[in-house]
Amino acid sequence: MYLGEFRHSVDEKGRLFIPARFRKRENERFFITRGLDRCLFAFPEDVWTERQARVRELNIMKKEARAFGRLFFSGAAEAVCDRQGRINIPRNLIEYAGLGKEAVVIGVSDRFEVWSPESWQEYEASSSRRFEEIAENLVED
Repeated sequence: MYLGEFRHSVDEKGRLFIPARFRKRENERFFITRGLDRCLFAFPEDVWTERQARVRELNIMKKEARAFGRLFFSGAAEAVCDRQGRINIPRNLIEYAGLGKEAVVIGVSDRFEVWSPESWQEYEASSSRRFEEIAENLVED
């Protein structure tokens, strides 16, 4: 389970340090892709396999399903942790998320997300104000 918020630098080669608690072993494989809200989603291999199957089940006769699948998979890349615990983020994903020299890595249960600090701060501020309302709308009695 991925929990917490961490700030790390992104070097000139697009490498990002992954928090130790998010890594189970050296050379661990993650799959990173476009996320929602202009962040990146990073899945461990087992969760990626599950998500990939769910997206493949979407009805390709529907325009939205085709668009989602295309964007989800065309932006995806395999990322393997090096000895220093870093993954390489492809340039297209760095641009999509608006990453500069710093990134915010947040745990979100079965995945972690990578945000630009500005986007995360904006998202967190707007969503925090509505946290109780969101919870009431989502949680059933």
